[in-house]
Amino acid sequence: MAVEIERKFLVHQERLPTLPEGTRLCQGYIPTLNRTTVRIRMSGTRAFLTLKGPNSGLSRTEFEYQIPAPDAQQMIDQLCVGGTVDKMRYEIEHEGMLWELDIFSGVNSGLLVAEIELLHEDQPFARPDWIGEEVSTDPRYSNLALLQNPYLRWAEQP
Repeated sequence: MAVEIERKFLVHQERLPTLPEGTRLCQGYIPTLNRTTVRIRMSGTRAFLTLKGPNSGLSRTEFEYQIPAPDAQQMIDQLCVGGTVDKMRYEIEHEGMLWELDIFSGVNSGLLVAEIELLHEDQPFARPDWIGEEVSTDPRYSNLALLQNPYLRWAEQP
């Protein structure tokens, strides 16, 4: 079974190293009746269909399949509700681990989140000095939640 174990952190932008070349990601979500997430992602010129189960701690089932980019764009246009989440993703290696830094744009401008995928929930890892507060269990930082309640609206909420 495919399992994703991921931890998410806010980022101290002023401490970031020079970034490598990034990849633009645009993703939309197909509504479901349960807590399953169905995501369509354009990643540069490639496209993916991803199905994710509900979280259990920091883990959840995940199945991801590459699909033709024209099909993905049609799914985003016709099946995804509420628009898309847009961001640039940068891969940064730190002490043998790969960090994915997402710099959001559009209605989520100003938000920077770094993720690290682990082999098991208690796997130790070194934190770069640009890593800030952990938000792994804060549901506001899921991409689906950012689509439904964008970061720029947070300041308006009581």
